[in-house]
Amino acid sequence: MVLSRIWSAFIIIAISIAGIKYISSNNYGTIFNDMVVGKGGDTIQIATKKSTQLSPIILNNLNKNPNFADGRIQYKLNKDKTEATVYRIQETDGVIGTSQTAVNICIGLIGIMTLFMGFMAIAERAGGISLLSRMIQPFFSKLFPEIPKNHPAFGHMLLNFSANLLGLDNAATPFGLKAMESLQTLNPDKERASNSQIMFLCLHAGGMTLIPVSIIAIRASMHSVTPTDIFLPCMMATFAATLAAMIVVSIHQKINLFQPVVIAYVGGISAIIALLVVYLVRLNKEDLDNFSKVLSSGIILLIFIAIVLGALYKKINVFDAFIDGAKEGFWVSVKIIPYLVGMLIAISLLRTSGVFDVIIDGMKYLANLANLDTRFVDGLPTALIKPLSGSGARGMMVDTMTTFGPDSFQGKLSAILQGSSDTTFYVIAVYFGAVGIKNTRYAVTAMLLADLVGVITSVILAYLFFA
Repeated sequence: MVLSRIWSAFIIIAISIAGIKYISSNNYGTIFNDMVVGKGGDTIQIATKKSTQLSPIILNNLNKNPNFADGRIQYKLNKDKTEATVYRIQETDGVIGTSQTAVNICIGLIGIMTLFMGFMAIAERAGGISLLSRMIQPFFSKLFPEIPKNHPAFGHMLLNFSANLLGLDNAATPFGLKAMESLQTLNPDKERASNSQIMFLCLHAGGMTLIPVSIIAIRASMHSVTPTDIFLPCMMATFAATLAAMIVVSIHQKINLFQPVVIAYVGGISAIIALLVVYLVRLNKEDLDNFSKVLSSGIILLIFIAIVLGALYKKINVFDAFIDGAKEGFWVSVKIIPYLVGMLIAISLLRTSGVFDVIIDGMKYLANLANLDTRFVDGLPTALIKPLSGSGARGMMVDTMTTFGPDSFQGKLSAILQGSSDTTFYVIAVYFGAVGIKNTRYAVTAMLLADLVGVITSVILAYLFFA
């Protein structure tokens, strides 16, 4: 019900804001058409104005720079400075293009799902998942008290968290979907999220990542002087978001986190990460990139060979097991299409209507009113879009770096925000949709609270490290 209300609110707010903009400004005469059939990245010419019709502020900026951008509205002054052409940038596809994009995402997911679900089926028959379950059971049994001892779901969740930690998104999704399926077998109400499913998904959405390789690569491509300097704040922010998710859900489910086993595991993980950080901060960019590639890719290949060797030892028909798992991966990818289409079109309407522009302008106004440093507001578009769209947040991060510079405070903050959490609504649509959950209970609220902790932590860390 919560997800249904949020989804409805997204659509109502987006169309309402678009209607207000259409009535109040000549710059948005085609906004309804753009929301339906517009293409992301398009530059839409919306008007030609005499210089005398422009506000003094815009005219002054145009005299300094003949191509001036005021948010998504851009002005281009002609050579004799008598007229200016007004454009608007379309940030994302309209709902029709977005629907096609959602299907393309699922089609692209089919290959990855069939690969990893195939290997997972081999591991299950060979007893590898049961082994992982026994290893992590003392800790996970405290966070997931409803799961029976040594249940395969423990092993699936461990693989998902490990893949997330290493930044292996392609592997994390199949492992996570398999974990949701395992948890669904224990769920007495198949359309209502269980406590274990909510805890798992909230921890997953915390997005704990060791090295944000893709963010570092983008910063390097934009000629940052020190592209790796954001990795420590990124990791600290994701750690804070993950702990916040654990605490919020534990309070709701009345789970005692001060048990010796929980403290020992969390403390041990924190100590290992701290030691690794001490080692990683001494590496230069090239060595850090090489370490990350070897660690992530090497672990995936190690998992593959361990699964195959274990299956051969147990005399399992390896290829038949792989095919059975791969078939399951195919159907899971197809099953999530309606859920993903529904979520992405609501997100598309929010972005094309300019809702985020209104929010950012309002936040900047409040910051000015309170005499605060407003630089952090310029980095917030990435945080606002990240729960809705990973690619959209990445685009916002790049746009912020382009506008202010990759080594500016705003650019570094946007990079930390990009790495501080997962795409909450995408995760909800895909993971709950894969197992047919309709009542998500308090999962959305808990995940958004964890996102908020990640955002606040990111802003604080950005001021501590880079102000």
